[in-house]
Amino acid sequence: MAQGQPEEIRANSYVGFETITRQIEHKLLKRGFQFNVIVVGQTGLGKSTLINTLFASHLIDSKGRFASDEEVRQTTEIHPVSHVIVENGVRLRLNIVDTPGYGDQVNNDNCWDPIIKYIKDQHSAYLRKELTAMRDRHIQDTRIHCALFFINPSGHSLRAIDIVVLKKLSEVVNVVPIIAKSDSLTMEERFAFKQKIRAELIHHNIRLYPFDTEETDDEEIQVNAQIRAMIPFAVVGSERTVVIDGKSVRGRKNRWGVINVEDEKHCEFVYLRNFLTRTHLQDLIETTAQIHYEAFRSKQLLALKESQANPRAGP
Repeated sequence: MAQGQPEEIRANSYVGFETITRQIEHKLLKRGFQFNVIVVGQTGLGKSTLINTLFASHLIDSKGRFASDEEVRQTTEIHPVSHVIVENGVRLRLNIVDTPGYGDQVNNDNCWDPIIKYIKDQHSAYLRKELTAMRDRHIQDTRIHCALFFINPSGHSLRAIDIVVLKKLSEVVNVVPIIAKSDSLTMEERFAFKQKIRAELIHHNIRLYPFDTEETDDEEIQVNAQIRAMIPFAVVGSERTVVIDGKSVRGRKNRWGVINVEDEKHCEFVYLRNFLTRTHLQDLIETTAQIHYEAFRSKQLLALKESQANPRAGP
């Protein structure tokens, strides 16, 4: 045993402290969970449709329900839309932040600024609440946990503006790139397009989520490697149902036939959904707090300390 390490002792009879995990779970379930997503991409790529497909898919479970306290509006400005999802007793408050289709104008200089500013503003608001003398017991978390970046299925390469925005976003938030409306590509075109995008991301040194930390174990490292090998996810969204082999499924028809959104042979929607909700939801939240917000917090507090140490001369 290493010097200074406490000796591990087994209790001779049942004490009951092992129930602490159930106690924690009970408190967390009462409080519920918060998950904030921002969607970024050109107009017409089906951002709202995919988001609705992604989270409304929980309705498949008869014990779940999907409720919205605000109707989804046409995208004209950055705004959050709140939803409450309850599944098997777990309550998730979901904030979806829609953004104007960037890159739609003739002059797109700095068109990403409002998006980056919004993300930083949420960090700033959280920091102000943290530093308040009489702060709330549970600070409302509006920090963005995930940015879904929608890529036009052109089959060619990323636009120069896409590279710039991906770089800017990756510095402040967890970014997950998506090839939207991937059913417009053949399987061969899709494979080649994904390869080309991955090469561009590596060339421009764009660090995307998920990434490994010192706390990441071997199993998580392997899972993360598999996900990185799949990025960008080639997906199809649909709020409609189509009949395939006598069964109603989420999907849509295209020039090659009927696309089943939840069929892994047709698109990678299922992989994206599982990644965001079933394997990495908590990690997205923790990474936001421990990496992106912590970097912002440190920078702000250091700047505050320097300004106090070197006050400006009076007028």
